[in-house]
Amino acid sequence: MEKILDAVAAVVCLVSPEKVQAIARRIRQTDPIKASAVLSGVVGTPAANGVVGQLIDAWRATSVSAEELASMLIAAGHVIAKSNGQQSTELVWTGPTTPFVSTRRTEQALLQVINAAERTLFITSFVAYDVSSVVNALNAASDRGVAISMLLELSQEEGGSITMDAIGKMSTLVPASTLYAWRDKADPFTDGRVHAKVAVADSKVCFITSANLTGYAMEKNMEAGVLITGGHIPKLLAAHLRSLVDTKLVSQV
Repeated sequence: MEKILDAVAAVVCLVSPEKVQAIARRIRQTDPIKASAVLSGVVGTPAANGVVGQLIDAWRATSVSAEELASMLIAAGHVIAKSNGQQSTELVWTGPTTPFVSTRRTEQALLQVINAAERTLFITSFVAYDVSSVVNALNAASDRGVAISMLLELSQEEGGSITMDAIGKMSTLVPASTLYAWRDKADPFTDGRVHAKVAVADSKVCFITSANLTGYAMEKNMEAGVLITGGHIPKLLAAHLRSLVDTKLVSQV
């Protein structure tokens, strides 16, 4: 049974919902012996034909009826469609690209999160320089009433690990933002750093990335990340960041 379940999952993950419906209709009208002929041409790519072939092979090794298999496909397809509608994940990449994979740029993804914020926005970064497009977007968010929180690494003079005062600079560039630092570090986090680079808006959309808030990270470095819209990950991330503040693990500057 596990093989046919895996085969059903492979079909609904690769094939469009409309094609899944068409496969299910044809399966209802056939049996495992005739399935190859009946399902011929229902999908149009070699990869899709491959997973349909695997489904037929798995079906022939079970006692599952045509009606049962069709229902399995419809149910699995519905779950995938609903899940995709609730959450989407996009690959974000800055640096050399290839013609084979489509990606979003780091700056585009970060600006999307900032511009999507209606009530709250929380950003963390190791360092933050003057990236004009990001600064402008943050100030625009503040102007429309968004409460902006930022957690940044302290300078060496303040007990942190970077030479510049990123927090002081950001307080000047985005004066309405509330800035936080990780000062009191209990064991085993002694000498730890704020190395997370994330942005989350309204618990609805988040960006998790390797990129700092610098011009090089936005334009030149090889940086990777994911942009997640909907689902539970943005909610969990927003709740975790807010809990760091509420429990005084990070403190306002």
